Amino acid sequence: MSVFDFDRFSRHDMIGEVILDNLFETSDLSRETFLWKDIQYATSESVDLGEIMFSLCYLPTAGRLTLTVIKCRNLKAMDITGYSDPYVKVSLICDGRRLKKKKTTIKKNTLNPTYNEAIIFDIPPENMDQVSLHISVMDYDLVGHNEVIGVNRVGSTAEGLGRDHWNEMLAYPRKPIAHWHPLLEMKKSEKEWKARTASFDSQGSCPSPRPPSSP
Repeated sequence: MSVFDFDRFSRHDMIGEVILDNLFETSDLSRETFLWKDIQYATSESVDLGEIMFSLCYLPTAGRLTLTVIKCRNLKAMDITGYSDPYVKVSLICDGRRLKKKKTTIKKNTLNPTYNEAIIFDIPPENMDQVSLHISVMDYDLVGHNEVIGVNRVGSTAEGLGRDHWNEMLAYPRKPIAHWHPLLEMKKSEKEWKARTASFDSQGSCPSPRPPSSP
């Protein structure tokens, strides 16, 4: 059972949830029973923030990683209009440190933006097992701070599809590999990320930023 905050102008926000385990074993369903349960923090799987599709392509000879942001769908509405002004920010991460960040253009008043924009990072092959990409879908706000709609991560230390997508890219060099990825809540994603990268803090070294490549 999920408890939501109703919002007339945008998608409803989940406050929390209660899961009743072994209900048939602990309750006499022939009689009315009253139960009190603590509301638990909503898991990322229960919160629908939307999805992002992007492709990954790595050129080992050039040491060039290309992430192409293709599009998003069913994003969470962040504005009173019932829409968002989304853009995508991609950060290159090594041992918990952000080396570089780049972003797409802003798409106005939409929950299903299309970008088809390439973001390129220069990474030597020997450093590919030490880096990951942090992808944030942001809502642009003319007044105040831009808000995070949802995040995703890909890399050797990511989990699930984020790791599988990365490994598939490495297995098929020079070929763009595209997948849809669900967006996760910022807090839960950060917690998982720190746990996954803690064991890598003393291993290897981060790639030094390269000067921009010549056209």
